[in-house]
Amino acid sequence: MSEFSTMGLPEKLLARIEAMGFKDPTPIQSHAIPHALQGRDVLGLAQTGTGKTAAFGVPLIAQMMQYERKPAPKTVRGLVLAPTRELANQISQQIKGLMDGSSMSVGLVVGGVSINPQIQRIARGTDILVATPGRLLDILDRRALNLGSCDFLVLDEADQMLDMGFIHALRKIAALLPTERQTMLFSATMPKQMNEIAASYLKSPIRVEVSPPGKAADKVTQEVHFIAKAEKTSLLKELLSKHTDERSLVFGRTKHGSEKLMKTLEKAGFSTASIHGNKSQGQRDRAIAAFKSGQIKVLVATDVAARGLDIPDVKHVYNYDLPNVPDAYVHRIGRTARAGKDGAAIAFCSPDEMGELKDIQKVLGTTIPVASGTPWEVQPGAKKPSGGGGNRRRGGGGGGGGQRRSAGGGDGAKPGGQSRRRRSGGGGGGNRTAA
Repeated sequence: MSEFSTMGLPEKLLARIEAMGFKDPTPIQSHAIPHALQGRDVLGLAQTGTGKTAAFGVPLIAQMMQYERKPAPKTVRGLVLAPTRELANQISQQIKGLMDGSSMSVGLVVGGVSINPQIQRIARGTDILVATPGRLLDILDRRALNLGSCDFLVLDEADQMLDMGFIHALRKIAALLPTERQTMLFSATMPKQMNEIAASYLKSPIRVEVSPPGKAADKVTQEVHFIAKAEKTSLLKELLSKHTDERSLVFGRTKHGSEKLMKTLEKAGFSTASIHGNKSQGQRDRAIAAFKSGQIKVLVATDVAARGLDIPDVKHVYNYDLPNVPDAYVHRIGRTARAGKDGAAIAFCSPDEMGELKDIQKVLGTTIPVASGTPWEVQPGAKKPSGGGGNRRRGGGGGGGGQRRSAGGGDGAKPGGQSRRRRSGGGGGGNRTAA
């Protein structure tokens, strides 16, 4: 008997959980779902790829199944905010799967596509709306949606929303929500500013932490190559050629640089595509679909793909450019070793990236094993080179190698058994405390 069956979930929902292949709940699900079913606000902390979507999706759907009427036109019952289009799309697809066979509806509003069809779809009323903050504000500004009867708010990957400057959008949106609601906040990391967010939007939340924030997934092997910037592309081609039948995700820092790298790899004979902010949503969706299907083996991306890509068969993640924000490294390498599989994270470090590497290792709480080269600042008798020149310093080791580093990572109350507890969120309503 699955542990899901002991949570007091509706039979229809249990059937959908089983049909979707969920056997036993992940740690974040088993800890968060029972509290959420009781109407508690939840602060969930877990590394990427641990099942956070179902951790809030299952209790949302279970509680909404109690409603006897459909939502009124231009209203929503539950709002899920996500920082990127890709993550929002992934969330909506999984929630749609859990709703299959019911009369409930899920809506999706994201940028990069025409706004009018989205407005038309949500005009009939929506049970759960998944949205990116910017596009949601556009719709609210057009008075095409009313959040006054929204009973549930979920902030997913809240730390990335903070990094991407969405705090002002969150304040505007929260001011339009009822003061009494259930709020859940999920994040892979917990920067200091997140405490302010939690205090503003959650009321006496249950804190659920199943893995220390900032830790890499257990089955990711990590390694770093110390190499001159001008030699990175040659090394990448060499390493990619060793596993041409396996999927690889390559992270660059800029939109222009990522597109240029993709074209270089394409000319070298690799089946590749790119996603970044200069691509339309249609182009991004097609690239991801081709990557998922195996039509292309190498996807070059900026941090728009650091979260929200749930592709179990990504074997290698290359940090061609190290991220400026150390937590982003954790999210990037979380794209591999998903669903219990193994994966490899390979980082390239040029002379001007030593500061980023130090910050990343501080967040990880460990030193990434060296696959080739010598850390720039400790080379005996060597003067630190400038950004791009110099000969490649190789010491051996291929992509995906290196020493493995691991990081530790009775019946519930039935939803209909008690009156629904709508919690006060300090961030909602007219007298909201600013975050």
